[in-house]
Amino acid sequence: MRTHRNAALTAATFLLVAGAGIVTAPAAHAGVPGSTHAADRNCDFNGDGYDDVLVGAPGATVGGRSGAGLVTVQYGSSRGIGTTRAAVFSQNTTGVPGAAETGDAFGKAVATGDLDGDGYDDAIVGAPGEDIGTTADTGGAVILWGSPQGLVGTESQWLDSLLGPVAGGRFGSAFAAGRFTAEYPGDQLIVLDRKDAEWHQYASTPQQGTGARQGRAARLTPSAPHSRVAADDSPREIVAKSVTTGDYDNNGFADLVISGVSTGAEPGYGWSWYLSGHAEGLYFERELRGGPVAVSGDINADGYDDLVTGEPHSPDDGGETMTGGMVGVYLGSPAGPAGTAGPGTPPRWWTQDSAGVPGASERGDGWGSDLSVADTNGDGYADLAIGAPGEDIGTIADAGMVTLLRGTRTGPTASGAQSWTQDSPSVPGVVERADRFGGQVRLVDPNRDGRFGLLAAAPGENTDDGHVWVFTAGTGGLTAVGSWTYSAGSLGASAVDARFGAAIDE
Repeated sequence: MRTHRNAALTAATFLLVAGAGIVTAPAAHAGVPGSTHAADRNCDFNGDGYDDVLVGAPGATVGGRSGAGLVTVQYGSSRGIGTTRAAVFSQNTTGVPGAAETGDAFGKAVATGDLDGDGYDDAIVGAPGEDIGTTADTGGAVILWGSPQGLVGTESQWLDSLLGPVAGGRFGSAFAAGRFTAEYPGDQLIVLDRKDAEWHQYASTPQQGTGARQGRAARLTPSAPHSRVAADDSPREIVAKSVTTGDYDNNGFADLVISGVSTGAEPGYGWSWYLSGHAEGLYFERELRGGPVAVSGDINADGYDDLVTGEPHSPDDGGETMTGGMVGVYLGSPAGPAGTAGPGTPPRWWTQDSAGVPGASERGDGWGSDLSVADTNGDGYADLAIGAPGEDIGTIADAGMVTLLRGTRTGPTASGAQSWTQDSPSVPGVVERADRFGGQVRLVDPNRDGRFGLLAAAPGENTDDGHVWVFTAGTGGLTAVGSWTYSAGSLGASAVDARFGAAIDE
């Protein structure tokens, strides 16, 4: 529980975007200064040139407080990641604001970005269950600053909503970071709560005696001057679940997509808002069919980031829940994310019933519950990893599965598609009910060889302890041979009911 707000942030009205009220659920994606091409993602906390891995365990017990939550960081090297070069952070870590309390869910959402522009990436950790005074589930976030030593608890910074304590607000449920405008040299941070989004940015110089970076913040509210649509054609209201960034129009500034499900007359369908970044600000461009999951990367290697949306549970035309989930792909273009026939048109849709895709679309599979985009075989085209944590394996319900579609110059292809479960050859473990393997999927390159391996999390493994599987990548792409698994306990943290892997930075 916290009793005061960070005075380092002052309200500003320099940026407003068009949109209606939104509500968030846990998710996180990282941005990149000026661009979010898959090869340029920023997650190097110690500046050694190797990507690091940030994992959330929001259910972990800390100081005897169940569900207080923690995060782990594993530092990359020429050998990749392991369990020795790692650190654990919670709200009981020296210098981290607040204290570990029951239900804080610290680590429910994570993201990275160089917020102060010092060359070291910083970690943003959400605690949406944080109470402020007597106000329950107001939520908040902690910024752990990067340094030559990596992430440090000292001088870390607390962040809460400009609205003040709002019961059930769950501020810090989702993040995105990227250089959306030219005003500051570092990345700017987008934070979602249950109603709207907030923009936070930081200068590079800490306030004397506090370590806090002086910054600006604003609520993102409707504003016609920063909208490309008519005032009477505002986007539909959505319940936002995630945010992602990508340079879809290749103008050198990151763009923002807020993704969720529709409300109102036709509720429950996936929809997203696309906002384009420019030197002077963000502009609302249009709504896009697809969501509530979204991720970005250059699949067809044309220099424009592409947008991929996941819709694991959506009504069909008759209003019933569709069977297994679907994924939509918008290719980037000078006009931003474009469908099959140009900007604003429908994307190319994929399901497990698409020709060549492993498995079959079945009710409750949750195909598209999580997504990741990066090049696994070094051919220059980013591939697409798709999680289906609700996939049944035989009679084992919700065991989970991960699928990989290859990237080509025309977008994803099912030719050469791969899939894995805990029942696949060389994959450690066995399939068990409610493991939810594939609940998080991340393609990562911690050894800097240009080929991205796979992290596949099963937050329900061992009755909610949670584990992460590591698949390496070679010239032929991903392989299960030599794959291994680890838990929070492997890194010296509390493992029981930790839901380790419930969030992994993209």
